[in-house]
Parts: sequence; C-alpha cells; structure tokens
Amino acid sequence: MMEPSLHQAFNQARVSGEANLRKRFEQLYNAVEQSPVATAITDAQGHIEFVNQRFLAITGYGRDELLGKPPALIQSGMTPDAVYDQLWTTLHDGLAWEGELLNRRKSGELYWEAQTITPVTNTAGEVVSFVTVKEDITRRREQENELRLMAAAFDTGQAILITDPDMVICRVNQAFIDITGYQSHEVVGKTPRLFQSGRHDAAFYRRLRQALSDTGHWQGEIWNRNACGDIYPLWQSISAVYAADGQVRHFVSVFHDIAERKRMERELEVQAMHDHLTGVYNRRAFDAALARRVAGSARDKQPFTLLMFDIDHFKRVNDTYGHDQGDIVLQRLAQRIKGCLRASDVLARWGGEEFTILLHGTGHEGAWVLAERMLRSVRGQAFGGYWITISIGVAEYLPGETHEALVRRVDQALYDAKHRGRDRAVASGPVSA
Repeated sequence: MMEPSLHQAFNQARVSGEANLRKRFEQLYNAVEQSPVATAITDAQGHIEFVNQRFLAITGYGRDELLGKPPALIQSGMTPDAVYDQLWTTLHDGLAWEGELLNRRKSGELYWEAQTITPVTNTAGEVVSFVTVKEDITRRREQENELRLMAAAFDTGQAILITDPDMVICRVNQAFIDITGYQSHEVVGKTPRLFQSGRHDAAFYRRLRQALSDTGHWQGEIWNRNACGDIYPLWQSISAVYAADGQVRHFVSVFHDIAERKRMERELEVQAMHDHLTGVYNRRAFDAALARRVAGSARDKQPFTLLMFDIDHFKRVNDTYGHDQGDIVLQRLAQRIKGCLRASDVLARWGGEEFTILLHGTGHEGAWVLAERMLRSVRGQAFGGYWITISIGVAEYLPGETHEALVRRVDQALYDAKHRGRDRAVASGPVSA
C-alpha cells in the first residue's frame, strides 16, 4: 500500500493540476467569449455547440435559439449553392475554407460577412468539430460599392476636375482631357486660372467665389480657353466637399462643352428674327428694334427716320408669272436695297411686298437722299427679268412720339405716294390716331 504521506501528496498534485487546468480553460473560454471576432463551434454534422457574444450581437439571435441548430438558420438563401458545395468539399478534405457569405440577421436584415472555417480533428485524424471565425463586412462592402459608383461617375462624358481647398488641381478625368486638350500632368498642381479666357471680369469671379463661400455651390455659363488657345463656352457646376469638422476638403467641378448648343441657339435666334424668304429682319424683330430706338431717343437725343416702301403693282407679277417668280423679285429687291444701306440701318420685310427701314442717327434730309437713291436703283434694274418700281413713305421721329404713331405716319406717307402716281417718295408730317 501507498504510504499515507505519498497518497496525500498524490491527491494534492491531482487537485492542483485540475485547478490549473480549470483556470486555463476559464481563461480560454473568457478570451473567446469576449473576443471582438465572432466565433462559433459546430460538431462534425454542423450543429452549433458554442457561439460567443460577438456572434450573438451580429446575428441578433439568443444563445438558446442557436445551440443545436445548423448554421442554415442565418443563411439568406441568396448565396449560390455552388459556394456551399465548394465550402464543404474543402472542409471534408481537411482544409480550412475562407470566403464571403451573404447572411440574414434575426431581424431579417441582410449582411455580408467574411468567414474562416477550420476543421478540428482528434488523434485519429477524424473531424470532430468545426471552428468558425467571422467578421461583419457589410460596411466595407457598401464602401466598395460607393467607390465603384464614384469611379464609374468619374469616367462619364462629363468633364470632372477636383481641387484642394486652395483651388489647386488634384485630379481630372478623361472627359476633361478630351474637352480641354490638356493632359493630366499639365494641370495637376496648378489652379483653374490656367483656363481663363479673359471674357469675364474680376467681379464675375468674385461672385463665383462668394457663392461657394456662402452656399458651397455655384453653377452657370462660363467661357474658358482650351490647350489650343480656342475660347469656348461651357456649363459648369462647382460644389464644395466638406470634412467631418465642417472644413472644405475639396472642390469638385463638373462641366460640359455647350458650343454646339450655343450655335443652335444662335441659329434659332436668327431664324426667329429673320424673314425666311428674303433673309432680312422680320416684322417682329423690326418692331422690337423700333421700340428700343424710341425708348433710347429720350436719352441720347439722336434723330432717326423710318422708311416704308413696297413694289408698285406687285399683284400683276404674281398673277401673271406666278408666286415663285414673285418670290425671286422680292429676294433680289431686298438684296438690292440692302446694298444701299449702312451696317447700322435695319431693313425688314413688313409683310407681303412691303418693307421698312430704320435709319439710326439720320434726320429727314439724309433719309430723303437715301429714298431718292433707292428709287433710281430700282427703276434702272431688272429683278428676275422683271422691271419694277417702288413707292416710299418717309417719316422722321418726333420727340415724345410713340412708335405706333410713327408707323401710322410713315404708312400714311406711303399711301400718299401711291395716290400721287407711284415710283416716288413722300415725306409725312404728324397724323392723328
């Protein structure tokens, strides 16, 4: 028999060893339980035997809802079966599996997590359990998607320029290079003053900077100069990007070339203001010019005179030779009269075969000289093979007169010229409304 002292010593050693083992187990358990990394242990059939606090926090389940259940409880049903097939093939081969899975919390919310699953074997090499370590990567995934979205937006057809808070250029995209002609290395480190065309004064840029300071945003039409020195219009939007402390971190400028749009606008404006047959101004444009001249006369005290003329017996041309020939006569007459005028004078087709002329800075005497020249020029010239004459009414603007009253006077003068035999000019005095 073992001596009492030896037996006692053996029992003390056994108790002490069990206590140390228990202490170490408790330390290990607490470390795993309180780990910031979600951890789960399943048996060889995949049933959950242990989950730590972080696992519970991520999934939203209680421990009693998970223990004994398969991990399918948190699966979203949206992960392809092929992923799970590859996962189990790897684990059955005795290897660790790493990957990302889309799972579902108890609340129903989807979330992404990165997992590492490691098989645990006994001394005989048999798999007895699996240890899963996982991390919620939903936020990282969202950030990656945002970055991909930003990258896609950066490579659109809109030119993008990014500066630091001091307006020093940090980055440009391909559309910027295509529109401006500048390569990235030619502009990075410089300021947008490089592109200024000289068409805008200092006050324009002060207003722009003030808008950015007050609201963090400015947009509008601006004229810049490209790498070839050409000046072109663009529509630009500039926005401030703020840091968490409220300070400006960047300015992002987005713009596109509107030269073609401006060209089309000018073309439409020309079409809206000009007579489609003769190419001279139409009645609407002439009315606007006359109204502006009447309004301006009170300020500058400059004289001006209105002429109105039409083709004598023009109906005979249309009735005898057709409207196509009549149109040719109108076109050539307009060009002939235009050759008698200064660049500042305004010639318009008033309607039918009737035309008007606004003579800036010209009184009655000068207007009368022009009228006589017009009569001679038309009288001695064939228009489309037809000889025609014109009758002209002349009326100098009277201070304080409305443009409607002036038009009535010149129309009356033209009427008088017709009744006095045509092929002549008649000057008009004031007429009542």
